[in-house]
Amino acid sequence: MIITPVAPTLDEKAGPLLIRAGQIVARYGLVVVLAWIGFGKYVKMEARVLIEHSPLMSWIYDYLSVTTVARGLGTMEIVAALLIALRPLWPRASAVGSALAVVLFLGTLSFLFTTPGVVATHAAGLPVLSAQPGQFLLKDLVLIGVAIWTLGDSLRGAIPSAADTDPT
Repeated sequence: MIITPVAPTLDEKAGPLLIRAGQIVARYGLVVVLAWIGFGKYVKMEARVLIEHSPLMSWIYDYLSVTTVARGLGTMEIVAALLIALRPLWPRASAVGSALAVVLFLGTLSFLFTTPGVVATHAAGLPVLSAQPGQFLLKDLVLIGVAIWTLGDSLRGAIPSAADTDPT
C-alpha cells in the first residue's frame, strides 16, 4: 500500500506563522511602548497627578522632586525596554526587564483605584471610564499581560535545553 503525504492545510501553515508574528509584535511592541513612555518622562511630568493621589506612592514627593521622580520612572521604563529586547541574545537579562515591567505596570494599574476622575459616569449601572486618566490607565492591563508573557518566555529561554547540555 502506498501512502501519499497530505499537503498541509492553510491553517497548518498560517497558524505557526501568525503565532510567531504575534510573539514578535507583542515583545517588540512592548519594548517600543516602554521606551517611548520612558523618554517622555524626560520632557513632561505626566505621572505627577497619578502619583500624588496614590496612598502607596505619594510619600515619594516628600523626599524627591517631581522631576527626579519622573526621570527615575522614565529611566526604569527605558532600562526595562532595553533588557526585554535582549531576549534572543540574553534571556536572563530579558527576564529581569520583564519583571521590572510587571512591577511598573502593577504600580500604574493601582492608579485606577486611587486617581480621581477615572470613572466619568455610569451607564446602566456600569462605570464608564474617562478618556484621561481612565482609558489611559486601562491599557496597562494588556501591557502587564504581555510583560508577564515575556517574563515566562525569557525564563524558558534561560533554561538550557537537553541539546545544550548533551556532551555528544
